[in-house]
Amino acid sequence: MTGATASRYAARPWLHLLDEAQRAPVDPVDSLVHALRRSVARAPDRTFLAYFDARLTYREVDELSDSVAGHLAARGLRRGDRVAVLLQNSPHFVLAVLGAWKAGATVVPVNPMYKSAEVAHVLKDAEVAALFCSDRAWEAYLRETAAHSPVRIVLTGCERDFQTRDDARVLGFERLPQAADAEDLVAVARAGHRAPEHRDPAAADIALISYTSGTSGTPKGATNTHGNIMYNAERQRTGLHLPEAPVYFAMAPLFHITGMVCQFGACLNSAGTLVLAYRFEPGVVLEAFAEHRPHYTVGPSTAFMALTAHPAVSPDHFSSFRVISSGGAPLPPALVEKFRAGFGPYIRNGYGLTECTAPCASVPPGREAPVDPVSGTLAVGVPGPDTVVRIVDDAGEEVPFGEQGEIVVRGPQVVPGYWRRPDATAETFPHGELRTGDIGFMDEQGWLYVVDRKKDMINASGFKVWPREVEDVLYTHPAVREAAVVGVPDGYRGETVKAYISLRPGAETDPDALAAYCKERLAAYKYPRQVEILPDLPKTASGKILRRELRSRRQDSQQNQ
Repeated sequence: MTGATASRYAARPWLHLLDEAQRAPVDPVDSLVHALRRSVARAPDRTFLAYFDARLTYREVDELSDSVAGHLAARGLRRGDRVAVLLQNSPHFVLAVLGAWKAGATVVPVNPMYKSAEVAHVLKDAEVAALFCSDRAWEAYLRETAAHSPVRIVLTGCERDFQTRDDARVLGFERLPQAADAEDLVAVARAGHRAPEHRDPAAADIALISYTSGTSGTPKGATNTHGNIMYNAERQRTGLHLPEAPVYFAMAPLFHITGMVCQFGACLNSAGTLVLAYRFEPGVVLEAFAEHRPHYTVGPSTAFMALTAHPAVSPDHFSSFRVISSGGAPLPPALVEKFRAGFGPYIRNGYGLTECTAPCASVPPGREAPVDPVSGTLAVGVPGPDTVVRIVDDAGEEVPFGEQGEIVVRGPQVVPGYWRRPDATAETFPHGELRTGDIGFMDEQGWLYVVDRKKDMINASGFKVWPREVEDVLYTHPAVREAAVVGVPDGYRGETVKAYISLRPGAETDPDALAAYCKERLAAYKYPRQVEILPDLPKTASGKILRRELRSRRQDSQQNQ
């Protein structure tokens, strides 16, 4: 990298798009455990967690998590041991995470939708010593899975604890008798144990081992430090301009890095109230909006599509929000405009990865993301003042503004590497800089655009087709609810474009009409030659549409013919 090109992105042209508060220095010197203590000192009786009709204050959460920490230490959990948390958005999750951190442990958040083999890999790879999970998951499959792992401490809970509404839409399950080979998390939390002394985490300590979704190869554990988390939590606090005692609604799952940092971490760091609703169900979410009047939430574009399609939705459901953010899945420009026209708020795009502890770029309050006139791509935002985002070619050399290349990130939110994977760390973090695997470009103003995943590029007759561009066109069709585009083998072109679609409620169209719609708006080699309409598209727990499952679906159908 030459000195001339080194100055192109290091000059951070995006700084002029940030206001004074957003440019202010951030020094992540401690952890969310320390932030909890500051919030307890500041507002001990303020509601920290709202869960249906349950309310837990900062003082109560501090005392309950102290007891969890004391119990873990008494059971022999040592500083630096790993604790897996396999729970949905309920108070149990927060108590487990804070209790583990107070005991000096590293938390391993695990997707509750993982199957036995996926959980087994995480428990073994991270050498997990303690496991928090639901009673149902323990009885269904985790007991057998944990038996072949290093796990020696198990605490279970029923997500119907704390509250009394038992909303059948999300909590329609029965309580199970307490298992003899597991301990009751709530009973432990209420036992009054004292947290162990001298185990407070430092900023450089590993807070999380966050396993990637495994889209290429075996999932790897990103080592998010307490300093990584505090940096982005503080950036959220200072940059979003929310009111005093802000109310956050946890739409993203807390086990996902976006939910962990932008909801749980940012709320705790702001001494706000975190509203939990177990898992995403559009009707439950809308009712929570009406009841709690939140100021902030973040979720994938697919969640906003589901909310706007609900028959009971109205502009009043969104009237309390000061900021609504989207992340974890591409945000079509058409959705942003439809949402604003129908309900008022402007959805603010964002971009980040597990390896950079959620956001490394976002649309600042007071700004609107431009749309690239050539590709139709909506900008994901601008980096923060301490972050440098560069666009490089295959040789690692910077490309000029406006040209596409791989997005690389350097900053205080970038993790030091992968858990016990030195080769993968060296490949993905050369010289401490994150190679994201995403293709994008930056304009001269500093706006960042993400085109697509490098590995998802379709090669049709030698022409590059980025699925995102085709999907953005499909989202402008009034009948389309969800869209995903993949490359499929073609005897003539090598690969051709196939689109999978789900329709909006009550809408009607057919594959030929959708293909013709795209043909009118895209170059001949880009429009989908094949269109398949499905009731729903497969998604991760965080709402990201799974293109790899759609590719596998086609391969499976061919093999079964």
